[in-house]
Amino acid sequence: MRKITLITFLLLAIGMTAQEKQPEKFSFSLEQAVSHALEHNYTVINSGRDIDIAKKKKWETTAAGLPQINAGVDYQYNFELQKSIVPAEFFGGNPGEFIEVAFGTKHTMTGRATLSQLIFDGSYIVALQASKTYLQYYQNAKVKTDNEVREMVINAYGNVLLAEESIAILEKNKSILQKILGDTQETFKNGLIEEENVEQLQITLTTVNSSLNNAVRLRDIAYKMLKINLGLDINDELTLTDKLDSLTLQNLDFALTQTGFNVNENIDYKIAQNFTEQRKLEYKLERSKALPTLSANLNFGYNAFNDQFEFFQKDQKWLNYSNLGVSLNVPIFSSGARSARTAQAKIRLEQANTQLTETEQKLKLAYESAKSEYDFAVEEFNTSKSNLKLAERIENKQQIKFTEGLSTSFDFSDAQRQLYTAQQSYLQSMIDVINKRAALEKIINNKK
Repeated sequence: MRKITLITFLLLAIGMTAQEKQPEKFSFSLEQAVSHALEHNYTVINSGRDIDIAKKKKWETTAAGLPQINAGVDYQYNFELQKSIVPAEFFGGNPGEFIEVAFGTKHTMTGRATLSQLIFDGSYIVALQASKTYLQYYQNAKVKTDNEVREMVINAYGNVLLAEESIAILEKNKSILQKILGDTQETFKNGLIEEENVEQLQITLTTVNSSLNNAVRLRDIAYKMLKINLGLDINDELTLTDKLDSLTLQNLDFALTQTGFNVNENIDYKIAQNFTEQRKLEYKLERSKALPTLSANLNFGYNAFNDQFEFFQKDQKWLNYSNLGVSLNVPIFSSGARSARTAQAKIRLEQANTQLTETEQKLKLAYESAKSEYDFAVEEFNTSKSNLKLAERIENKQQIKFTEGLSTSFDFSDAQRQLYTAQQSYLQSMIDVINKRAALEKIINNKK
C-alpha cells in the first residue's frame, strides 16, 4: 500500500512539473523586437480589444433603430379577488340596497409578443454618426499605443546594449588595472616606489569593481524590462543580435531633420480632432432634441382565465388580442432647459476648437524641441567619440610614464578617471542618438 501511494505521489509530481511553463528562447534584432512587441505587448493587445469593443458598440447603436421583438408570459394568482358594490336589484334584490360582487378568476395567464420600430428620431441619427467617431477614436488610440510601445522597445533595447557595453568596458578596465596593480606591487616590494602608489591603484580598482557589479545588476533589470515590453515572460531567454555602435550609425540620419513637419499626420493631433468632432456631435444632439420623434409598435397575445391552474389542459380557452400603435412626440416648451443645454454644448464645442489650436501649436513646439535634441545628440556623439580617442591617448601616455616612474599615481589616476568618464559619455551619446531619433520619429509619425 505504501509503495502504491509513493508511486502515485511521484506520478503527480512529474505531471505537475511537466505542466509548468518552460522558459523559451528568443533572438531579436531591434526591428524584429519592435515587430514582436506590436503583436504581443500587453498594452497593444488590450488596445486592439478596445477597437473590438468599439465595433460592437457601433453595432449596438445601429441596432437601436432596427426592429425590436420582445415576448413574455405573465401569470397572476388572485388569492383574494377584488370586490365591487353593485345595486341589489340587478340580482332581484330590493331597490336601494347593494351587494358585494367579485369579478375575475383565481388564476390568470397572458402570453404576449411586441414588435416595435423607430421611424424617426434625430437623436438616433446623431448617435449613428457618433458611433463612427467613437470607433475612429479607438483606432487612433491604437496607433498612439503602437507608437509609444515602439519607442519604449527602442529605449529598452538600447538600455540592454548600453549595459552590455558598459560591462565589457569595465571588465577591460579592471583587467588592465589588475595587471598594473600587480606590477606596481612588485615594484613597491623592491622599494622603488612609495606605498601610496599602490593604494591609489587599489582605490581605483575598488571603484571599477563597484561600477562593474552595479552594471551587471542593471543589465538584469534592463533585460527584464525589455522582455515585459516585448510581451515575454521575464524568465525567457533573450538574445539581442544588434550592436550598439552599428545601431548608432544606422540612426545617424541628417536628412530626417530637414523634412518638414505636417501636424495633420501626428496621432495626438488626430485624437484632438476626434475630440472636437465629438463636441460637434454633442451640440448637434442637443439641437436634434427639438425635433419630433415617431415610432410604431405591433402587439399580439393571448389571455386565459381559470379558477384552477389548468392552463395546459386541452379544453382551456385562450382569448387572443392584437393592436397596432403609432406614437408621435413633439417637444413644445421646456421652460428654456433645452436651449440652455444646447448653449452649453456650443460652448464646449468652442472650447474643443481652442484646445485643437493649442494642441497644434504645442506639437509644432514639440517637433522643434525633438529636432533640436536629436541634432544635439548627434553633435554630442561626434564630440564624445573624439574626446574618447584623446582620453585614451592621454591615459596611455600617463600609464607609460607611471610604469617608468616619470609621473605620480595621482596623475595616472586623473588620466584614468578622465578615460572612464569619456567611455561612459561615449556610450551614453550613442544611446541618446538612438532614443532621440525614436522620439523625433514618434512626433512626425515616421516609421523605419
